[in-house]
Amino acid sequence: MIREATFEFLRNLEENNNREWFNENRAFYEEAKSNFTDFSDILLTKLKGIEPDFANTQIKDCIFRINRDVRFSKNKAPYKNNLSVAFGPGGRHSGRIDYYFQLQNNETFIGAGMWQPSPGNLAKFRQELDYNPEILKGIIEDPKFKSTFPTVHGEKLKRPPKNYTEDHPEIELLKCKELFFIRNYQNSEIIKSGFADVLFEHMKVIKPYIHYLNDLFFLEND
Repeated sequence: MIREATFEFLRNLEENNNREWFNENRAFYEEAKSNFTDFSDILLTKLKGIEPDFANTQIKDCIFRINRDVRFSKNKAPYKNNLSVAFGPGGRHSGRIDYYFQLQNNETFIGAGMWQPSPGNLAKFRQELDYNPEILKGIIEDPKFKSTFPTVHGEKLKRPPKNYTEDHPEIELLKCKELFFIRNYQNSEIIKSGFADVLFEHMKVIKPYIHYLNDLFFLEND
């Protein structure tokens, strides 16, 4: 389970985001990282039961570094104020749509879906939606899905995309340049012993959408 001490580290890091403080508190960081890694490994083990492609995936390949890439950012803080993990076949660099979990003080969430797709994948998404909208709508409009992930996130066009008209029955979905879903959690939920089970249940809910996108984007290349 996630310990309160891990949140304490993240709160302190947010207030002291500099290398001097981090180096002086490296042991504190290592404890928080270990706690997060152990918790994430529990999730990975659960996911292996429903995702055969994850069989050889190791947790060390799923965890993101806490160091920020500041080369092209106005924010020069050297560290992220969160701990994060992405579950895909082989780890976070799978190139597939994966399950993303981010632990952050008062801003923890799980997320998945179409985020910053390539032009080719966006075209595939719109073409499939044009020809066969029932599959996607059957997933994201399912009552259990909507109650778990009630809000659609992502950038959206104000006008119809090229080759589509305003009167298209699926025009609102076709305008989406991104289509992903997030569920947030309170600190008080996360430190409970059963939170891994809760999170896994929500992962199972979003699994059909992840598979829909991966089949659409990558199946023909396998």
